[in-house]
Amino acid sequence: MATTKTKAPQQTEDVQESALNELFVDELKDIYWAEKHLAKALPKMAKAASSDELRSAIENHLAETENHVTRLESAFESIGVKTAAVKCEAMAGLIKEGEEIVSETEKGSITRDAGIISAAQKIEHYEIASYGTLKTLAAVLGYNEAAELLDATL
Repeated sequence: MATTKTKAPQQTEDVQESALNELFVDELKDIYWAEKHLAKALPKMAKAASSDELRSAIENHLAETENHVTRLESAFESIGVKTAAVKCEAMAGLIKEGEEIVSETEKGSITRDAGIISAAQKIEHYEIASYGTLKTLAAVLGYNEAAELLDATL
């Protein structure tokens, strides 16, 4: 009679935690790329805005984005992983969409401003979803400092 080997419960849990940790680090690299590229895109959006209020809101978001980048660098450090960015296809697409809106609308128009607001809201919702997931993963993995940093951004 052949015997079937099964993994001990602890081995399975270790493998699952390792995979969860890998997902967390991958997602951290993803949002780091996203924030770095958003910081490059926001000044262009601000320049394209015709409303002073919208321009000011985008400039304020740029300052917040720079703080997000700093917190992410601290989160990497807190878990002992080298800070690295991996292209975030979602953010690349959202930024491209915003650029297309600017190029396809009339300069100085309310339509362009409305389009910029629409693009910015999509970006913000993506960030909220990403940081919420990252905060939860950090907490589950016991990365308390990283969880606090991610929560501060959220």
